[in-house]
Amino acid sequence: MISWFKYKNYPHYWKQYSKKFKQKQPKSIENNRFVIFDTETTGLDFKNDRILSIGAISIFNNIIDVADSFEIYLKQEEFKADTVEIHGILKEGKLTKLSEAEAMEKFINYIGNSVLVAHHTAFDIEMINAALKRLDLPKLKNKTIDTGILYKKLEGKKDNHFNLDALCKEFNIPKNDRHTAAGDAFITALLFLKILATLKKQRNLHYSDLFRVSGQEGLL
Repeated sequence: MISWFKYKNYPHYWKQYSKKFKQKQPKSIENNRFVIFDTETTGLDFKNDRILSIGAISIFNNIIDVADSFEIYLKQEEFKADTVEIHGILKEGKLTKLSEAEAMEKFINYIGNSVLVAHHTAFDIEMINAALKRLDLPKLKNKTIDTGILYKKLEGKKDNHFNLDALCKEFNIPKNDRHTAAGDAFITALLFLKILATLKKQRNLHYSDLFRVSGQEGLL
């Protein structure tokens, strides 16, 4: 009864988001919408650090849809000057910045029930979930893919672990706008497509294979 009452008090956008997961999802890679995203944050502490910006872009039918992209900046209640060298986001400036509540609403509306893709997905997902928790909302419901883990499914790569810069070099991906959320999202989208293309050359790749856990790569 308590969970029912709490659900009824969720904001409208969250209810609409939740309903989308009751719909039957496509079972092919080409017919699913993938949202590749990245967050820039004040640090690595899920409890005390905050999201500074979120960048995202979608892929459908193996094509990056530049028109279907997303970029927002959040107000900085706690400014950390030592991280500016990495992300370049100042506390003030001309950028339009949203409150955490406004940012989460826009992000949830953008992603819908798409598959979320990121490099080292666990960190970005946890930062989003921490923000949702502060708003008394549940965790994200989307399926997720980590390009780092997906890379390990390639032949001969099982024991390798590389950061985004190293993989960009391996796959000849230009690092334009590196360390901006939108820039890293686009770079990761290119990486995702290149890994998929290589996997398809190596084996008969199915949608379900993308979500197989570590240690089961041999089943691909």
